[in-house]
Amino acid sequence: MDSSKTSMTWSRPLSLWLAPALLLALGTVAILTDSFGIEAGISDRLFDAYQRHAARPFADTAGVPVRVLELPSLDEDSLVKATRTLSAQGAAIIVFAAPLQPGPSPQSLAARLPPGSDAARTALAKLPEPGHDLAAAIADTKAVAPVMLGLAGRQPHIKARFVYRGTSDPFALVPHFDAAAASPALLETNAAGSAAANLMPDGDGVVRRMPLVFRVGAALVPGMAAEVLRVAAGKSNITVISNEHNPLSFLAGVGIAALETKNGPIVTDDGGRVRLRYAANAFERLLNPDAPNLNDLRPGAIVVVGAAGQMARTPLGAASPASIIAESIENLIGNTALSRPGWARPLEALVLAALGTAMITLLRFGLGWSAALVMAGALLLGLLSWYLYTAQNLLLDAATPALFLALAFVAGAMAWIQDLRLAYAGLRMAFSDSLPRATIEKIARRPHLLKLEGETRTVTYLVCGVRGLTGLAADFKNDAAGFTSLMQRALTPLIDQALAHGGTIDRLTADGFAAFWNAPLDDTDHALHACEAANGMAIMSSRVTEALAQQGHGEDPPPLVAIGVGIATGSVIAGGFGGYGRMGYSVHGDAVALAQRLQALSHQYGPALIVSDETRRQAERGFAFLEIDTIAMGAKASPTTLYAILGNPVAKASPKFRALTVFHDHIFQAIRKQHWQMARELIAQCRRLSGASQKMYDLHLARIAYYEKHPPGENWDGAFRPILE
Repeated sequence: MDSSKTSMTWSRPLSLWLAPALLLALGTVAILTDSFGIEAGISDRLFDAYQRHAARPFADTAGVPVRVLELPSLDEDSLVKATRTLSAQGAAIIVFAAPLQPGPSPQSLAARLPPGSDAARTALAKLPEPGHDLAAAIADTKAVAPVMLGLAGRQPHIKARFVYRGTSDPFALVPHFDAAAASPALLETNAAGSAAANLMPDGDGVVRRMPLVFRVGAALVPGMAAEVLRVAAGKSNITVISNEHNPLSFLAGVGIAALETKNGPIVTDDGGRVRLRYAANAFERLLNPDAPNLNDLRPGAIVVVGAAGQMARTPLGAASPASIIAESIENLIGNTALSRPGWARPLEALVLAALGTAMITLLRFGLGWSAALVMAGALLLGLLSWYLYTAQNLLLDAATPALFLALAFVAGAMAWIQDLRLAYAGLRMAFSDSLPRATIEKIARRPHLLKLEGETRTVTYLVCGVRGLTGLAADFKNDAAGFTSLMQRALTPLIDQALAHGGTIDRLTADGFAAFWNAPLDDTDHALHACEAANGMAIMSSRVTEALAQQGHGEDPPPLVAIGVGIATGSVIAGGFGGYGRMGYSVHGDAVALAQRLQALSHQYGPALIVSDETRRQAERGFAFLEIDTIAMGAKASPTTLYAILGNPVAKASPKFRALTVFHDHIFQAIRKQHWQMARELIAQCRRLSGASQKMYDLHLARIAYYEKHPPGENWDGAFRPILE
């Protein structure tokens, strides 16, 4: 069993953990830095699914109702009428979510008149500029005027002042625009505040977040929800908290961590954007513009006025910009916005690294444990993520770690399978003729099971040989190829029996082979399996002889393929034996020598299958064993009782076998007591029993005659040492 070609299979190669480790490292970097938007794209879809499954119930948060009024047209007359109606119904704040659609400016018309049109210019100078009436309408209420970013126009005059808690400016990462268009000056002057009405969809066009602050040049412009919150509180400042204590700020830079409110901080991303938790049944906040006096409006409400027909995508479907702004206001007032705290990404990366390391470690024990860990880890992480969303409004991404963990497992499984194939191929190359297929597969999966360094094991050793090899060789002296073919034909089914019953082939010779059980893999029934293999060998040798007889050999009688088998059980040293780069797995010990001796003596007894007393003891439940002799391997060696296998448990229960057993017990008791005449008489009676071996009785009669001439002494142990050949 040369194993030099398979030395690489005894330890797992680098590729088994390298590919999974690289994927885990990639996943960790992707989670911490959101490289290429991988983490954001995956987590956004997970959190969208959460919202669709468990949206925020629609309710008036913190006792402040937020309503939406969508008008077919945002001309000044429509806005003035709506503003006066809302003020009369007790609206606390009116929020204009879209710019006024102004008519022509009298001053611009006057500038285009031809010379000589002084009368017309005078008349136009007396007319009010666009927005005058709306400015007058909002003078008696609180209103927030829109600023459209990205459009060229009059620079806005922002009434809100931003302050931050921390030592570093956190506004570097907020959305930036180069231009802004403010509302008419008089309208902006009478309004309680001005804010950007822009929505900021993500890359896939879905509005998930609402910015609290924008940068236009060097100036800061508040988002609509943040400005409404300031106006409602009657404050002049909007206070944010820096994320400078977040370790990830070293990678992305210092940004905003949260918005400070009277109900506690509201967590934002680095760019000052709040992740919205959308409400189900949001249509309930819509006011009917055709209803008389908007009589379904509650006093103290915040009303967002927008244009009908405009739509944007949200996690729950299409919604108007005014409804989305109303959602953001509700989220800030009620502190119901979704929170993805700064510790979420490091925790996700840590969980991925921990589960991945455990998964790679378990790969050495097979795919099953690793697969179970991956599935259990992904399930528990998913359940934790869902619980935090529903109970705490916290967002923990379970999808990205689970995805990279699964990819790492697939990579590890592919490397494991490839390594298994290489190990299996190497083992088959070295042990295909000595180990059963099942044993090779187990060792390929767990190379540590093949302990070449050596160990002490109890094994059952079997030696099988073809009797009369010298005579057979003489019959084929002129046909060397025929003799070789005959031996191959005779030995192949015998070796197959050993392999089929889990044996390891140890040695091959011209006339036979040796095999052992319970090494390198554990086999609790090794003695029984060895006996089963020997019984199968006896059957197969008979079939080979019958097949040769049917083929015919002319006038010559067909060759007789008779075998002798010796089996012994005992402690041996098992491991790798060899040198000069050639290593074989084998065993060495007294059991090996005893089995070889039993096979050599088997022809004296008639029965082909001879076992030692220890083998008989361990396999007694499966076969009918008959005591046939007691021998010793040396002058001072302990005696060993020998048994012949005469059949299966059915034969063991037969009256003939039980009678034969009784006679043999009395025969050997008489021999041990040196009652030679009684032993002769018992042997004479056994000769008349069916199934008795005449050859064996002749052997014992010859020994009795020897003992009568050479008495063994009073302390004789019953073992015959000068074996009669």
